[in-house]
Amino acid sequence: MRTSVNRRHFLKHASAATAGFAVLGAARGMAAPSNKIVAAVMGVNSRGGVLAQSFAKAEGCDVAYICDVDQRAIGRAIKGVTDTVTTSSPQGVVDVREVLDNPDIDVLVIAAPDHWHAPAAIMALQAGKHVYVEKPCSYNPHEGEMLVEAQKRYNRVVQMGNQQRAALESQQIIDAIREGIIGRAYYGRAWYANTRGSIGTGKPAPAPDWLNYDLWQGPAPRVPYRDNVIHYNWHWFWHWGTGEICNNGAHEIDICRWALGVDYPVRVTSAGGRYHFKDDWEFYDTQVVSFDFEGGKTITWDGRSCNGYPVEGRGRGASVHGEYGTVILDRGGYVVYDQDNREVWRRTRTAGEATLDIRGGGGLTDYHIANMLSVIRNGGTQFSPIDEGHKSTLLCHLGNIAQHTGHSLRCDPSNGHIVNSEEAMRMWSREYAPGWEVKV
Repeated sequence: MRTSVNRRHFLKHASAATAGFAVLGAARGMAAPSNKIVAAVMGVNSRGGVLAQSFAKAEGCDVAYICDVDQRAIGRAIKGVTDTVTTSSPQGVVDVREVLDNPDIDVLVIAAPDHWHAPAAIMALQAGKHVYVEKPCSYNPHEGEMLVEAQKRYNRVVQMGNQQRAALESQQIIDAIREGIIGRAYYGRAWYANTRGSIGTGKPAPAPDWLNYDLWQGPAPRVPYRDNVIHYNWHWFWHWGTGEICNNGAHEIDICRWALGVDYPVRVTSAGGRYHFKDDWEFYDTQVVSFDFEGGKTITWDGRSCNGYPVEGRGRGASVHGEYGTVILDRGGYVVYDQDNREVWRRTRTAGEATLDIRGGGGLTDYHIANMLSVIRNGGTQFSPIDEGHKSTLLCHLGNIAQHTGHSLRCDPSNGHIVNSEEAMRMWSREYAPGWEVKV
């Protein structure tokens, strides 16, 4: 007779996670802070502006500096913070190095383009700051390794912005999966679907007067300005970006890895391409990546940047499959099914709390930030320590490398290093602009 998950079975395995809700709730910033934490926010044109407001309204935190190479973005972000918290007004600066020289700054928040993430984080750690860095935490695998090394060396808190780990519902169901709610979990599927338009064909142009383009390039080798890169389209160019898998897959791939309890893969394969438009986009608008792990476990990523047809009725999400059933989970909650595809349990977040919209903030973003500030003050459990963030980001990089090289990658399961391709390992790191070399 086939064993099947049922409601009673679920409640038994989920009880420990449910009981932990009160403890985890303390990390949402409910307790009075023992001291003020002062933050500077770098890269505020879009997501960073939301983070600036979230840090400003977090209990016991002040945002003292707004840092951006776009003078217009500085003004907008300062207004956003002062409209949110009327008791103080941040100071605007262009060069993040001025902020790092200030001993009064405790935390650097990084939402600049991907090629800046690890270099800025490592510079901040070397200056004695804690770091909140948006995903992906690195531009390439070696930068992720350096960031993990720097965190250990300088002993500061580094939190990556994979905010679904702050959802109590996600914490509950992941614990239940680990405790056997669907038996042995062996397969995780992550997906993201959007209807992005074409970025066209750019042309060389003078950099606009509101932009410090040299500083925007920062660690990246210098190339002339083109008119279809800044602000958002840099995501789709290899020189600065990391493609959709790092831009959005970093969230759901992380959830699958968390659920299955796996670290580094033994094999990575990828298929796809740039299919929808003929333009300057260098990455892939359609990509299916498979990550195989020791112990008979697999994760797949299904990314569609230009066709938004949903999976399981969701534009983004993850499913975890096991011996006795399946779990579907996203930022709004989860549903548990038995092996006969019957729903046996469902939990949904309160309306408005699940948002991670880039301009919306709130909800999980606030909880994720509160957790980091709590760990800085009091220690305790960190939702997304950087060694975990690096492992999930590395999977995304390996997916891009496998697609770019056109062959499967064999990896060392102890560290994720590619073992069968010198060509692929050449993509493990990058060259830097003179004077911007990243060192720990």
